[in-house]
Amino acid sequence: MDASAPLLLFDSGVGGLSVLAEVRAFLPDAPVIYAADNGGLPYGTKSEAEVAARVCGLLGRMSERYKPRLICIACNTASTIALGMVRDVLNVPIVGTVPAIKPAAEQTRSGVIGLLGTAATIRQPYVDRLSAEFAADKAVLRFAAGELVGAAEAKLRGEPVDPAVIARAVAGLRDQPGGADIDTVVLACTHFPLLEKELGTVFGPGVRFVDGAKGIARRIAHLTKGQPFERAREDFALFTRQDDSLAKLAPALAHYGLARVEVLQ
Repeated sequence: MDASAPLLLFDSGVGGLSVLAEVRAFLPDAPVIYAADNGGLPYGTKSEAEVAARVCGLLGRMSERYKPRLICIACNTASTIALGMVRDVLNVPIVGTVPAIKPAAEQTRSGVIGLLGTAATIRQPYVDRLSAEFAADKAVLRFAAGELVGAAEAKLRGEPVDPAVIARAVAGLRDQPGGADIDTVVLACTHFPLLEKELGTVFGPGVRFVDGAKGIARRIAHLTKGQPFERAREDFALFTRQDDSLAKLAPALAHYGLARVEVLQ
C-alpha cells in the first residue's frame, strides 16, 4: 500500500464535509481528496438513471487519475442509488452513506421519527427496507427537504441562511399526522448536519438529530486499519466545474483542512 494513497470522499457538493470532519477525528494523518460534483448539483431532483450514470462515470475517472486507497460516497442520494453499481465496476473499497434509521429507532422515546432527505433519497426502496428492518414498531415520517441543500451550500459560502427554508423543512414533518410527537430526526443528507443549529432552533428543545457521519468514519478506520499514512502533498478539494462560488467556499474548505481547490479536467 502506497502510504500517500488518499482517501477519496465524494459528494454532490459540500455536504460531505460533515463526514470529513468525523474522518479527521478518527484518521488525522490520512491524506484526503474531497471531491464535489458541483457541476451535477443537486442530485435530489435527478432521476435514478442520471445519478447512477454520473456517479459511476466520475468515480471511474477520479479513481484512475488519483489512485485512492478507498472511496467514500458521502452522499445519501448517490449511495442509495449507485453504491452497488460503483462497487461492481471499481476495484477499490467503497463505503457508502445510508439514512441513520437504526440508531434513530434505538434512541427515540416517543416512537415517532422524522426523516429529512432529498426527494430522490426518501423514495428509494432501500429506505423502505431500513425502516422495515430497524423501525418496524416506530412511525417514520419522511419529508423531501431539498431546499436545505442550497441553504447548506450558501452557509458555507458565508451567506445568510433563509429562515423560511428551515421553517418549511420543519413544518414538512411537524404538520404530518403524528408529527408533533417527533423526538428524533434523521438527517438523511450529508448537507443537513451543517444546518443542525438552525434546524434545532425551529424544532425546539427535546428533539435530537441523528446522522451517519461517525459510523462512516468508524467503518473507514476499520477498513484501513494497519495501513501506513503519509501526506506527500496537502489535502485538497476537487470540483467538477469552475464557477465564482469556489472562491467563496475557500475559507470553509480551509477550516476542514483542504488547503487548495482543483477543478477536474
